[in-house]
Amino acid sequence: MIYQFKNSQEFEITYPDSDGKPMSDNTIQFRWITMIKSNLDWLFANNDNVFIAGDLLWYPLEGSNKLRQAPDVMIVFGRPKGDRGSYQQWKEKNIAPQVVFEILSPGNTQTEMTRKLLFYDRYGVEEYYIYDPDKNDLNGLQRIDNRLETIENIDNWISPRLGIRFEIGSPELCLYYPDDQPFQSYVEIAQRLQESEAKLIKEHFRVQEEHERAEKLAAKLRELGINPDDI
Repeated sequence: MIYQFKNSQEFEITYPDSDGKPMSDNTIQFRWITMIKSNLDWLFANNDNVFIAGDLLWYPLEGSNKLRQAPDVMIVFGRPKGDRGSYQQWKEKNIAPQVVFEILSPGNTQTEMTRKLLFYDRYGVEEYYIYDPDKNDLNGLQRIDNRLETIENIDNWISPRLGIRFEIGSPELCLYYPDDQPFQSYVEIAQRLQESEAKLIKEHFRVQEEHERAEKLAAKLRELGINPDDI
C-alpha cells in the first residue's frame, strides 16, 4: 500500500485573533484608546467604507502569521465596517491601514516602538501618531516619498486623512473634529445627551402649560359670550 503525504506547505496556516498581550497597561492608556476610537467611529458613522478598530491584529502578508502588529487604533479607508477577528490584508483588497495611533504606557520600550515604526513604514501606513499621556508628548509621522517622515510642527496639525486637529493643550492633548468641536469621552457625551433630553422635557412641559392656559382662557371667554376665534 502506498501512502501519500501532503506537502507541509499545503497545511492551512492559522492567524490567531490574539497575541496574548493586554489591550492596555493602565487606565490612562485605556481611556485614550477608547476615546480616540469612539470619536472616530462617530466622525465616520455615515461612511460605510471606513473601518476602525482598536487593538486588532493586522497581518500584512499571507503565509506569515508571525508578521503582525496590533495598533492601539487603526483606520482603514476603502474597507467596509463590520466585525473581524483580525485584519488579514490580502482579504481586504490588499488595503493597508492608512492611519494608526499608539498610546504609550510605562511598559513600552524603545526597542518595541522602533520595531512598530519599521513595521508601519514598511507596510504602507500613511499617518502614524504616538501619544504619551504621562508626559503629554505627541509625535507624528507622515508618508512622504514612500517613507514615514517626522511631522515637525505637530501642534495644531490637521490630519490629511482624518481631517481632525491636534492641539497640545494643558494638561493633556486635545483633539478636534473638522468642525472644531472637541473630542469627548463617553461620560461627557452621555452627560450632554442627558442635558439635552432634560431641556427637551422642560420645553415640552412649558408648551403644554401654555396650551392649557390658552384653553382655560378660551373657555372663560366663551362663558362671557365671546368667541375667542373672533378676537
